[in-house]
Amino acid sequence: MPNLRRSVRAIILDEHDRILLCRFDFPHPAVPEQAMAVWAAPGGGIEPGEDPLTALRRELREETGLTITADPPHVWHQEVVAADHAPGFDGIVNDYFLIRAPHFQPRGELTDDQLAAEHLAAFRWWQLSEIAGHPGPELFSPRDLTTPLAALLMAGTPDQPVPLGL
Repeated sequence: MPNLRRSVRAIILDEHDRILLCRFDFPHPAVPEQAMAVWAAPGGGIEPGEDPLTALRRELREETGLTITADPPHVWHQEVVAADHAPGFDGIVNDYFLIRAPHFQPRGELTDDQLAAEHLAAFRWWQLSEIAGHPGPELFSPRDLTTPLAALLMAGTPDQPVPLGL
């Protein structure tokens, strides 16, 4: 059975349907060697003894300063089995949860040095059209973020988590 790194991520949408993404710089597990950076949803690994929602709350507090009390809906599920995707693991599992929040300036509990140690370089609110039209060289995680995000914005919360590719 493969040893997969389990993570939780938040699809944070503001009142204008902008999504908050964070930029991870190389060398981060989400960043392929040929890319300089990847824009991904905030979140991170589930610690031993944590359930996914506890991990999500901790990661959001640490990275963005956002505190959530309700249990957000589980909207996407991603499994990538590839030995080179996460050092020390055979791949990753990302579970994505939808959070609606008023627009805010992300400032979590982690210091700039702690964020840099996690290769987290910046936060940015993105419109769907900006993601679709982004020329790079940065990538998005998942690579085809526009497809599931457009479906989420158009159809709302799915009954079951939507499976994502790389």
